Amino acid sequence: MAFKAAGIIPARWGSTRFLGKPLHCIAGKPLLQHVWERCRRAKALDEVIIATDDMRIAEAAFDWGAEVSLTSPKHRSGTDRIAEVARHAPEFTHLINIQGDEPLVDPKLIDRLVRELRRDRTLAMITAAHAFEKRADVASPHQVKVVVGAQKTALYFSRSAIPFLQDSAAEFTFLRHQGIYGYTRELLLQFVRWEPSPLERAESLEQLRALENGVRIHVLVTKTGSPGLDTPEDAAALEQILARAERKGSGR
Repeated sequence: MAFKAAGIIPARWGSTRFLGKPLHCIAGKPLLQHVWERCRRAKALDEVIIATDDMRIAEAAFDWGAEVSLTSPKHRSGTDRIAEVARHAPEFTHLINIQGDEPLVDPKLIDRLVRELRRDRTLAMITAAHAFEKRADVASPHQVKVVVGAQKTALYFSRSAIPFLQDSAAEFTFLRHQGIYGYTRELLLQFVRWEPSPLERAESLEQLRALENGVRIHVLVTKTGSPGLDTPEDAAALEQILARAERKGSGR
């Protein structure tokens, strides 16, 4: 079957920490529109689809020209939502799960993920990580850490600082996991059939379900990453970063 990749952006209204986050206006546009526009700049995607169960989000996305897939309101996670889209779109061999709250997601990173999946057709799952800019952030349970092996595959993900440094003065590059994933359609549909695993429940990290079921997760280690927007308080700082990025991109 010919390789064909879709970028899917799951979006829901009812975030517990930030109600209506996808349509929160940043730098003159809804947050979700910034993400969608970034994804559209990626050259390796055959399609970009917003997956949502909320008509407010769907109607707004239709207005700015996005393709929208209306999904069930019963999904527990964005991965479940993406799997519903994949289930009804057998023409796509691979799916890229793009977080709807990262308006600075790098289109070149999306392209790198797709190219790696195209290059190695035995690879079923891929993600990305980068070194922490601030050592203090390593201690935050809101920043997910990942350790990788010699073959650039994930050994473990955690909200704790991993590995533990026996010598606190030791030099070690801690990696921040960026929540972007690429999957084969086959793996994605299998993944959502697996029950949540013990480590997943302990850490509240869905990707651990894949590791516990023997999936090899390739990790692209990049120089930088993109910040997400978790709370209304994040919006002001992110707006300034986004404005600078937009000025740089336009050459002003």
